[in-house]
Amino acid sequence: MLYRFLYETSHNFHVFRYITFRVFLAFFTAFGVCYLIGPYFIRTLRKRHFGQSIRDDGPQTHKKKQGTPTMGGGLILLGVLVPTLLWVDLTNSLVWGTLIVTFGFGLIGYWDDWLKVSKRNSKGVSGKVRLLAEFLIAGGVLAFLVHEGTVNTVLTFPFFKEVALELDWWYVPFAALVIVGCANAVNLTDGLDGLAIVPVMISATTLGLFAYVAGNLRIAEYLAIPYIAGTGELSVLAGAVVAAGMGFLWFNTYPAQVFMGDVGSLSLGGFLGITAVISQNELLLVVLGGVFVVEALSVITQVISFKLTGRRVFKMAPIHHHFELKGLDETKIIVRFWIISILLAVLSLATLKLR
Repeated sequence: MLYRFLYETSHNFHVFRYITFRVFLAFFTAFGVCYLIGPYFIRTLRKRHFGQSIRDDGPQTHKKKQGTPTMGGGLILLGVLVPTLLWVDLTNSLVWGTLIVTFGFGLIGYWDDWLKVSKRNSKGVSGKVRLLAEFLIAGGVLAFLVHEGTVNTVLTFPFFKEVALELDWWYVPFAALVIVGCANAVNLTDGLDGLAIVPVMISATTLGLFAYVAGNLRIAEYLAIPYIAGTGELSVLAGAVVAAGMGFLWFNTYPAQVFMGDVGSLSLGGFLGITAVISQNELLLVVLGGVFVVEALSVITQVISFKLTGRRVFKMAPIHHHFELKGLDETKIIVRFWIISILLAVLSLATLKLR
C-alpha cells in the first residue's frame, strides 16, 4: 500500500488517487518483476527437477517437451503480488476476496503440481478433492461478500437491459460454480505453448475495463449498467495480471522454456471467475471466455460419448489436441485461438452499450 502512504503524507502525490494511473504503475511493475526474475526462476525449477510429465497417449510431438520446467505460474503470482502490495488499496474487501480466490486456487494448483513432479507422472490431486477445495474457497469468499452486502445477488443478462433475476442466497452456489468452472476450463486449455496465457490476458483486460466502468458512478449511469462501489480497484489488479501474463509469455512462447502448470492456470482462471462475478458479468463470461468454454465442453463431450457409446467424438480432448492430430501446426492452432479470443472480447465489450 505504498500509494496510500504517498497519497496521505504529501499533497504532491494526489495523482495516486486515480485508478488509471495506478493501473499503469501495476502493469509495468508486474512485467518488470516477471522479466527480471524469470531467468532465475526457471533455473531454480530446473535445478530442483520440476519438469513436466507428458501423457503417454498424447501427441507424439509433445515428447520433446518432457522435462520442461513447470509450475511457472508461481512467477505470474509473484508478478501480481508485488504491484498489489505497492499500488492496490488493500482496505477494499472486494480486492481481498479476489486475492483469496486467486492465491487460494494457486495453492491448490501448487499442491497438484507438486504431486505430479514428485511422482513423475501426469496425475496429481484427485479430481473430487480438488473440486471440493475450490468450492470451499469460492463459496466461503462469496458468502462473506454477500453477507457484507458488497456483492449483488441479482443476475443480469447480456444484451437484455430489463431482464434480471434475484437469486438471493442461491447466488452463492451459482457464482461459486462460475468461478470453479472458469478455473478448470482455463486449466484444460493450458496444453500448448502460450495457448492459455494470451486468452487469459485478453479476458483480464476486458474484465478490468468492465470493473472500472462499473466502479465509476458517472460512467455506469451513462452506460445504464449497475454501479458497484469499489469494483474499480479490481482494474488495478487486472492490469497486474495482464502484465504478469505478458512477462510469463516472454518465456512461455513457442518453444516454451517454462509451463505455467496448475498453479498458474487455476489461479488465473479463479481470478477471471471472481472478477466476472463481482462486476456482474457471470453470464457474459461464457462469451468472453468462449475459448475456455469450448475446450471444457470438448472434454465433457468426449467423456460422455465414450461412456455411452464407446466412441470418441474427437481424436483427442481437449480440442486443441484434436486439431494437432488432424495435422495442424501447433503455432497455427495457438495463434488462431488468440484471434478468436480477441473477437470474443470485442463482442463482449459491445454489450456495454447494448445491454
